[in-house]
Amino acid sequence: MSIEIGSPAPDFTLKNQHGEDVTLSSLRGRNVVVLFYPFAFSGICTGELCEIRDNLAIFNDVDAEVLAISCDHMFSLRAYAEQDGYEFSLLSDFWPHGAVSKAYGIFQEKAGAAARGTYLIDREGIVRWKVENGIGEARDLSAYREALASLG
Repeated sequence: MSIEIGSPAPDFTLKNQHGEDVTLSSLRGRNVVVLFYPFAFSGICTGELCEIRDNLAIFNDVDAEVLAISCDHMFSLRAYAEQDGYEFSLLSDFWPHGAVSKAYGIFQEKAGAAARGTYLIDREGIVRWKVENGIGEARDLSAYREALASLG
């Protein structure tokens, strides 16, 4: 079941690439972009995350924290972040496998990974915008720009 715009975002606590706990509800008061991607080190995922890395200012301009989530292990995510210079949090939904992806309705059982879902969560924890694409369908950064601009 997919998350609906206008509904509260499901809360979670996941480890980032440095082994630190990151809890969504602890970020209340800030905008948050929760971005699910299938696999670290894969072509489309790397392209998307590098585009976000290179355009991080559009997120920072509206005080939006980027949380990129995959079912990869924390140690893989650390290597991935170091290789490509990601300065935002890469969160591990490794165990229980895909629990957060499932809570957002984006987990793909056959692939054992999340599809490409992005959820813009406002300062009060409400989903204000989303895009959900299949595993092989890249997201368009211009859509993020428009959604972030609407937050002000």
